[in-house]
Amino acid sequence: MKPVHFVGTAREDLRELPEPVQETAGFQLFKIQQGKEPDDWKPMPTVGLGVQELRVREESGTYRIFYVAKFAEALYVLHVFEKRSQKTAKADLDLGRSRHAELLRWRREAGL
Repeated sequence: MKPVHFVGTAREDLRELPEPVQETAGFQLFKIQQGKEPDDWKPMPTVGLGVQELRVREESGTYRIFYVAKFAEALYVLHVFEKRSQKTAKADLDLGRSRHAELLRWRREAGL
C-alpha cells in the first residue's frame, strides 16, 4: 500500500472540512492507496500530467481533491478545497499547478 504525502497545506485543508467529508475523502484516498479506483473522479490534465480530481458530494457542499497516484513510491495530495461553482475556480487550478510543479521539482531533486 502506498503512503500518502500531502503537498503544501493540503493536510490542514482536509482537516478543516466537515467531518462527513473527511470520512468520505479518507475512505476514497485509502482505496487509491490500495491501487483501487475511487468512486467519483476524473483526470485533470489542465493541472498537470497524471493529476486526478477526487469528487466528494455531501449535504454541506461539493469538495475536490487534486492528487497524483501514478508514482510507485506514494500517493500525493496536492490540493483540497470546497467547490462553490460549476466551473473550478482559476485560483484552485493555479494552486494545483504550482503544487504539481513543486512535487515534480522535489522528486527530481530526490532522485526519484
